Amino acid sequence: MSAAAGTPPDGGGDRPWQSYHTAYTNAKAGMEGVDKEKVQKVIYEMSKGSKYFENEQRKEAITKQKIEHLRAQCAKLTDNDISHFQKVAENKILELEASRDLSKIWLHTDMDAFYAAVETLENPSLKGKPLAVGSMSMIATASYEARKFGVRAAMPGFIGCKLCPDLVFVHPNFERYTYYSELTRKVFQRYDPNFVATSLDEAYLNITNVCFDRGITGEEVATELRGAIHQETGLTCSAGVAPNRMIAKVCSDINKPNGQFILPNDREAVTTFVSTLPIRKIGGIGKVTEQMLRQVLGITTCQEMLQKAAFLCALFSESSADFFISVGLGLGGTETPEQRLRKSISCERTFRETDDRSLLFEKLDNLAENLADDMQKECLKGKTITLKLKTAAFEVRTRAITAQNYINSKEDILIYARKLLKAELPLSLRLMGLRMSHLHDEKDDSSTQTQKTLDRFFRTADNSNDNGANGLSINNTTGGDNYDTNVISKVNYLEHDARTDDTMDDQALFSCEKNLFVPEGRNSDNYSNDISSRNPVICDGVGQKESDDDSSSKSTHTVKFDDHLTSSNATTSSSKPDHLFWINGYICSHCGFELPPGFEEERQEHSDFHLAEMLQQEEAGNSTGPLLKERLAERPCSTTPTPKKKLKSSKDGKHIPIDAFFHKCDKNL
Repeated sequence: MSAAAGTPPDGGGDRPWQSYHTAYTNAKAGMEGVDKEKVQKVIYEMSKGSKYFENEQRKEAITKQKIEHLRAQCAKLTDNDISHFQKVAENKILELEASRDLSKIWLHTDMDAFYAAVETLENPSLKGKPLAVGSMSMIATASYEARKFGVRAAMPGFIGCKLCPDLVFVHPNFERYTYYSELTRKVFQRYDPNFVATSLDEAYLNITNVCFDRGITGEEVATELRGAIHQETGLTCSAGVAPNRMIAKVCSDINKPNGQFILPNDREAVTTFVSTLPIRKIGGIGKVTEQMLRQVLGITTCQEMLQKAAFLCALFSESSADFFISVGLGLGGTETPEQRLRKSISCERTFRETDDRSLLFEKLDNLAENLADDMQKECLKGKTITLKLKTAAFEVRTRAITAQNYINSKEDILIYARKLLKAELPLSLRLMGLRMSHLHDEKDDSSTQTQKTLDRFFRTADNSNDNGANGLSINNTTGGDNYDTNVISKVNYLEHDARTDDTMDDQALFSCEKNLFVPEGRNSDNYSNDISSRNPVICDGVGQKESDDDSSSKSTHTVKFDDHLTSSNATTSSSKPDHLFWINGYICSHCGFELPPGFEEERQEHSDFHLAEMLQQEEAGNSTGPLLKERLAERPCSTTPTPKKKLKSSKDGKHIPIDAFFHKCDKNL
């Protein structure tokens, strides 16, 4: 496991728990006086030998490889290289400093132990007791009384009981939490109609206009808002006020619970505040990034980002270096993020590991029903269905397939989902999820036109045998398996530090039976209007999430489907441009964009974007004449998929047009 600063080189010697760091060992607000070594030892002893422990070791091995690679790159830098990158860094600092905006006042509010506080409000007998919302499998949140023992969100309940024998468990009630969350949002509306909610219990408010119009300070607004929330809900919250969102979030955590911290809109005050701030306090810098910066460059505080700026520019991408330097300068987002259309909607459930087929299909049925309900409530339809599976060994797989037309009913979703699951069995699972992407709003007539698949692109004139809304009949879901198609498997070992406070939604050591217990501050669905950046380190501190995944591998499996399922009515969405791969496991070979392995949905969308871009270029540059259709129709059909051929690039760097490709193939025959 990762070695903390000061840990012996041998990884702890006869005290191995010293080098065992997971999400559970990262302190949250209210855990300041906890005996960290005792907690770390308990977690190590109770995890040792488990599949989770083995998975953590695999991820740690990958992290060490990344660190060694960066060290090797750093050792190769010559004096001339360092001098060059020093100038680059100085120019970046000047450029970023010139963009500093001190005219805005941002407030970040965070409810105090939200789920536990709601349960205590509903049941006063729980007041003062160490309370955990969740079960023996996973804790969604812990009261401040429980945190004094080292109990925290995202921790398995049986470990919490070991740390605090008197721990009281309450089953979560998300309808109740949503109700209280809506009450808080009505208060936020009074101060900023365009406030940004990043979860049920967190929000960002631009209070610049309120302060100006009413002639009051940010501190007065924070005090007034916290009082209004308490009056409306009976709950307390903490607040942070600063010139930008990144720092406001850090400030809201300083005087928790039921407190506030105000950072003046002054450059010197901001730079002084961030100078000694540990880098882990910044949203977007998780366990792995922290390890790399500390072990390669010795960076532990934000100020050291500026001192080592030349090395950051030399070792990391331009966007990552910009983010690190921005952190050192105390810069963050100051404009209200634009609301964008949602790109996907999902639901997933964690349960005790099982290989019972009937039970797994029953859970899939429930997921499809929940997903369909959520989509219909928001008047959404989608085309790409992704099935997420986590095995008993914590291996995560995703399987995706795209329908010809937009769907949102449970029956239509199940037609595809059951086939995807059936192809993976037998398998012992502990988590299952469904995601729908490629969405369009039913109220938006401009979005009703479906995107052409390759098959439709070439056979538009012959596409007269459409079979209804989804081209499938529910009665055919168990038909003969007589069509082969390739589905890409993504095997990821997900990292457990999704945000600064290391909460996580489905990474529990042992999983719960019925519901996915989402630790407070996290959403279970994926929204594209979530203002967090998709880049693990390029973000402004708003609800960001860093996956820092350490391991990823891809394998291709041949999966049989019904011919009516994949002929002209569905295609696999996992297909990617042949030339696209991830350098060092996280850099796109096509455009250089960085996405760690754990960002499965973002990687899928990124690859789909390149594929769509390629097809659009080819469609724009070539006419689909009768001769080409004839040639395509004459190509022999095979039940065995043939290996993909890479398209060679022409001198100008563009792909060979599709018609030229087939023309070349004909010549070779």
